[in-house]
Order: sequence, then C-alpha cells, then structure tokens
Amino acid sequence: MARDHFLIAQVSDIHCGGPRHDEAMLDIVITEVNEAEPDLVLIPGDLTDKGYPEEFEEARAHLSRFRVRPLVIPGNHDARNVGYVVFEDVIGPRNFGREFDMPTGHGDKRRLKVVGCDSTRPDLDDGELGRHRQEYVTDEFRDRDDCFKILMIHHHVVPIPGTGRERNILLDAGDVLEVASQAGVDIIVGGHKHVPHVWPVAGMLAVTSGTASTWRTRGYTAPSFSWIRIYDDRIEVSIQNAATGEREIWAVPRGMPHPLRPVMTT
Repeated sequence: MARDHFLIAQVSDIHCGGPRHDEAMLDIVITEVNEAEPDLVLIPGDLTDKGYPEEFEEARAHLSRFRVRPLVIPGNHDARNVGYVVFEDVIGPRNFGREFDMPTGHGDKRRLKVVGCDSTRPDLDDGELGRHRQEYVTDEFRDRDDCFKILMIHHHVVPIPGTGRERNILLDAGDVLEVASQAGVDIIVGGHKHVPHVWPVAGMLAVTSGTASTWRTRGYTAPSFSWIRIYDDRIEVSIQNAATGEREIWAVPRGMPHPLRPVMTT
C-alpha cells in the first residue's frame, strides 16, 4: 500500500576514522533506514573526523549500503586538511539542487526540491554561506513555487539547546534565514552540534540531527538520527536513539507558531 506521506531519513555526523566512531552502531542505523524504505536520505555533513582520503573512502563504503542513494554535503570536519577537495573526488559536488516527485494523500503528486550548500570554512569549525552561495540558493529555488523546498547546510542557523556556549552558529545566519524565507523554503536541514532539535523560525522548520554513529556526544544526549514525514497537513519529525531504537516524535501542524515539544515516545 502506498504511503500517505513522503519519508526522509536524516543521518548526520558519522565521523568515520574518529576514535569514538562506532561502526556497529552505523551498521544498525543503515539497516533500520533500509528497512523503512525512505523516499530520500539526507546526510548533512561530517562524514569524516579529519578529512583524510582513507576516511572518505571508508565513508563512501558505508554510504553505498543505503538502498536510496543519499544526498550529501560536507561538514567542518570534512573540510580539514584540504578534505573539501577529497570530498568532491570521492563523494560528489559540495553544492547541488535535486528534484523529486512527492506523492500526496490524495493520490496525486507534487515536486520536492533539495538544495545542498557547503557551509564550511577550511580548518575552522565556523560556518558561512557567504554572498555567492546565498545567491546560489536564491537561483536554485527561483520559479519553483510548486515545490516543497528543503535547504541542507551543515551548520545550524539557530542556537541548539543543551550544547553549551554558542560558538559557531552560521556566521551569516540572519542573512541565510532571510534568503531561505524569501525563497519559500519549508525545512532547513542541518547537523554539526551532535544534539537533535527542531525550531520553527520565520515560517520554516530548522531540523538539526544528532550524531548517528559516534559517542562524541554532550552530557547524556544519545547518538541519534532523525525521520521527517511530510503529510498534506503537517510535518512530523521523529528523533531515534541510534543505540536503543527508541523514538521521540514531534508532531508539527503547518504554521505552528510556538516552540515544539515532544508529543510521544515509543
């Protein structure tokens, strides 16, 4: 039976090659994602720990096991040691636009567009799109008012609770939020802080995923990945514990004006 929603798996910050990378946990995540048969897999950066070629090769081997070919952008760790060059050779382009059919609950289809942008700065944890990539976002979404729109960047555009002192939010976050809002973006997908959260901002959802396969976590926050379900009347984000499989579901009616709170734990 066909689903009445478009299903996205959001898997970030796997940090291949890092001392706290957990390959067994990544195996479980990939298996769970494949069994769910999502329409799309998004990986918003930090495939590696230091940006070395062998780490990218390891990451590519893992990504090849997803039945749905992931859309991937680099994170700040991937830009270390001139890793952004290796990323392009081993993984693919750092900036892109892709369109997909998105079925609705009425049986017809509309389009969904994902624009991925590299927000990294070589050898720095800070992120920035800059004017040229802001213009790229505008150009990619121009005249696509018929599309559901997703912008994927590694760095967060809104501070994430439970992550300590804020030090490397996107440097031009205000400009990027304005560009995204003007373009009619529905969801901004990111990673980076290893703590999952969902913020409604400027008529959009900022969905930040945790780390899916490393124990580089903060406090008692567990490794996790996220599910995004797009219905005709709402967007639902589920945060899944990568170690235990437990899910925390955030139900999001369109236009919800206040901060989100979990509504169900399974």
